[in-house]
Amino acid sequence: MTLQEFGLLLISILASVAGQFLLKTGALKLGKVSAENAISHILGILTVPELIGGLMCYGLGAIAYILLLTRVNLSIAGPAIALSYVFSVLLGYFMFRETIPVERVVGLGFIVCGVLLVVWQKP
Repeated sequence: MTLQEFGLLLISILASVAGQFLLKTGALKLGKVSAENAISHILGILTVPELIGGLMCYGLGAIAYILLLTRVNLSIAGPAIALSYVFSVLLGYFMFRETIPVERVVGLGFIVCGVLLVVWQKP
């Protein structure tokens, strides 16, 4: 993976993780959804700036990913994008004070190892 390709991957991952953060922040503003308030929640999505920003970040991430796919095999880009899971867990821990059980840490370690094996190129 070249430096430009890695940059596109990083933009895609960071934009997606930023989108997840904004969507979570906006969802907390909306409150819990139930059968009685589902319609108002769906309409409320259009009025919460964090939700609009989150969707825009996802769009930017998708554009970067599409550009990456023009340069890299899907068999490399697809698994590499799984690093967003690692960043999402860290974001949940640091920003939303979510707990991370040991099992999840082990799983994240497997993800990182798997991504390294997939993108590793022999010289």
